[in-house]
Amino acid sequence: MTDARKESSLGITLEQSEMASVLRLEGVIDISSAGELKEQLLKALESGQPVHLALEGATDLDVTAVQLLWAAERKAKSAGLSFGLDGTVPETVSTAWIHAGFQTFLAPLEMETR
Repeated sequence: MTDARKESSLGITLEQSEMASVLRLEGVIDISSAGELKEQLLKALESGQPVHLALEGATDLDVTAVQLLWAAERKAKSAGLSFGLDGTVPETVSTAWIHAGFQTFLAPLEMETR
């Protein structure tokens, strides 16, 4: 990524460039990191660029985190922005989505938006 800005804390890293915003989640993302996740999601959406969600390093997302991602995806779609998965989703995370009632949540990004 060219001219990328990177912000990180609590297992949440936002990398922004002229092409996209990449939000990386690592470890456990739960209610204790909800404020930070919301803040970084808003920054990513405000950029006006496609938002890529990288979850390879995530070990667990609680229902609060899943709800924030769901709300961000809806906001992105209403703004005409692409918002989706970049890479694989660990089984523990996809299981958390199912338990939270989000069986079909977030699609992989198309190659042209990467």
